[in-house]
Amino acid sequence: MQQSLNPWITRPATADGAEMATPEAHVPPAAVISAPLRGMVEPDAADRLGRRTVSGSAALWVTGAHGGSGESRTADLIGGARVTGHCWPVLQDGRIPRVLLVCRADMRGLTAAQSALTQWASGAAPAVDLLGLAILADAPGKTPKPLRDFAAIVGGGAPRFWTLPWVEAWRHGDSTTAPPAREYQRFITDLAALASDTTPGTAH
Repeated sequence: MQQSLNPWITRPATADGAEMATPEAHVPPAAVISAPLRGMVEPDAADRLGRRTVSGSAALWVTGAHGGSGESRTADLIGGARVTGHCWPVLQDGRIPRVLLVCRADMRGLTAAQSALTQWASGAAPAVDLLGLAILADAPGKTPKPLRDFAAIVGGGAPRFWTLPWVEAWRHGDSTTAPPAREYQRFITDLAALASDTTPGTAH
């Protein structure tokens, strides 16, 4: 899992992306930015995610930045999560939904996520409590360095981000068991804590 400062705003503290130390009592990564940024230019209309009015409730809404992003797979991992069909959710009762953005780690997926994050950061998206971006591997093996570097840049535009490895079992239809990889276990723990946070002023 990779967590870094936001290179859209400030220079990262390290160039090698060294992994953060893991305390014995794990806490979710802190948000680098938590609200849209003044002066950010919104993307072209063709590059924006749509918005969808959703009914009911969810601890977390999972929004895929593009088709094939892993939206449904990711929602299956998190208790109380629901998918939004690749659209920003708008709740019927007017509350602000908690959202996780999801993409694949290929160029198409990362570019779509960058556009969605630019839309959010510019204030062009509906009001959401964006928890962060999950970047799912798009193929087995190590992600090529140019894509890893681009993923770090794109992820830096989110409040926090997670990079998650390939899951071979998903090719065979097994979506009921959480992947054993440490990155997924920490990701699930982080999202469970963030989705249940009842800090005043946050959506719930």
